[in-house]
Amino acid sequence: MIDLQVEALAQALLAKGWRAVTAESCTGGGVAHQLTALAGSSDWLEGGFVTYSNAMKQRLLGVPETVFTGPGAVSQECVEAMARGALQHSDAQISVAISGIAGPGGGTPDKPVGTVWFAWASTGGDLKSLCHRFNGDRQTVRDQAVVAAISGMLRMVQN
Repeated sequence: MIDLQVEALAQALLAKGWRAVTAESCTGGGVAHQLTALAGSSDWLEGGFVTYSNAMKQRLLGVPETVFTGPGAVSQECVEAMARGALQHSDAQISVAISGIAGPGGGTPDKPVGTVWFAWASTGGDLKSLCHRFNGDRQTVRDQAVVAAISGMLRMVQN
């Protein structure tokens, strides 16, 4: 299924003449890995940022420090800043950002394990974000997050 989504995303990006960029935390480059598994991805994939630490999110993507002292790394504010920062630091026209708690530890009552925030941004000014709560072990949460990230990119490109 994910292969079909990646192929559809590739065709949609090529049709628009767009390139994509990823900004990943809890998925650790999993989205970029899936995208580059398709031959010819260099025609539509700009690259990716794996920004696991808050310092890297600040340094590479320009996420304001106030995000980390306020809502935190797993928040709408963080992923939206990551998505915008990925566009600003690349030549891509669409980005996806992911930050979450894959587990097994790190969860809180407000943000349990499986909480993953996503944001998708385009150079045209579109910005969408949402939070999923996935079930399963660490790898299952990460796998589900990769699929959701790619699905969201496809929806944004097709609109």
